[in-house]
Amino acid sequence: MPFREFQRLSPNRGLAPPNERLGVVFHHSVLDFAGTIALMGRREARVSYHCLIAPDGARCVLVPDEQVAWHAGASTFLGRTRANDFTLGVAFAGDTWRAPLSGPQVASALEWLARRWAARGWSLSRMTDHRQISEGRKRDLNPREWSRLEAAIASRFGAAKKA
Repeated sequence: MPFREFQRLSPNRGLAPPNERLGVVFHHSVLDFAGTIALMGRREARVSYHCLIAPDGARCVLVPDEQVAWHAGASTFLGRTRANDFTLGVAFAGDTWRAPLSGPQVASALEWLARRWAARGWSLSRMTDHRQISEGRKRDLNPREWSRLEAAIASRFGAAKKA
């Protein structure tokens, strides 16, 4: 059964379409689902994700894939800077240092990825978390939870990590 998905567009987005979507950066929001949606609705927050996933697997689209979300900040991924410009940002509601990702969160993320994976030609090397692209500046996801998510992605898509 598909997870519920609804839209609450954030004002914190670039309206010009990006040139490409080379991968996904996963985050945790620290706040709960409702609190994160409320924060993303405030222009002064100056942060947004393309998609936010609740502990029960429900998804809130905050920025359409065709627009730039302000999720990565100062970052380097795939040999490029400014990851906002070429990645999609997906956040899990909560803090992965305090509580692990729920089973429905992981399943919902896989469902979200499935609609994009083949069409965009993604591989496991195109998936990362905020901690890895903003070393020393960000700490999401907890490395244990990133490893768990990465293994689930590899299992679901038969993906091997490429250099």
